[in-house]
Amino acid sequence: MILVDTSVWIDFLNGAHSKERHALHRLIEEEEDISITEMILTEILQGIKEDKDFKRVKDYLLELPIHRPKGTETYLKAAGIYRDCRKRGKTVRKTVDCIIAAICMENNLTLLHKDSDFELIRACTRLKVLRI
Repeated sequence: MILVDTSVWIDFLNGAHSKERHALHRLIEEEEDISITEMILTEILQGIKEDKDFKRVKDYLLELPIHRPKGTETYLKAAGIYRDCRKRGKTVRKTVDCIIAAICMENNLTLLHKDSDFELIRACTRLKVLRI
């Protein structure tokens, strides 16, 4: 299963011409298994201005599998991810990216993203990312 990060959904919803947006479009057309996290759901929906667009996107996203933190262990894993990266001289800018990466690793998910933090995390951990 592929977890699609907010960075890709933003491109998708805005119609940007990025390889990540095109990859998501292809995954949807081919009915591949895609998913999100609760935090990704929040990040996407908070950026939608129009009520009608909000409802349409919310209804669509709620049909996807939504992965949740497993509890304290997920947050401890996220802290470990951040620390592992720092030990290797790489600083992850956003804590939420460490949490999303931890959820991916806990659930054996492959991440589709457009965010440099995830490349830092991938270089320091066993995070699987979709190569496009």
